[in-house]
Amino acid sequence: MLSWALIFLIVAIVAGVLGFSGIAGTASWIAQVLFVIFIVLLILHVFFGGARPPAQVGELTQSLLLLT
Repeated sequence: MLSWALIFLIVAIVAGVLGFSGIAGTASWIAQVLFVIFIVLLILHVFFGGARPPAQVGELTQSLLLLT
């Protein structure tokens, strides 16, 4: 998602340099929205989906047996 924000930022810069102000404004707005969504998801991941404790060997074996 961050890559899409960077792509739209580059499109906005190029469009602004070439004089396409409408396209530049729209691309800039999309880049900002995607960046904010990325930051929110990053914060949620850090606080709620961070490192999980490693599974025990017995749990892994049981999970593998259920898959077969």
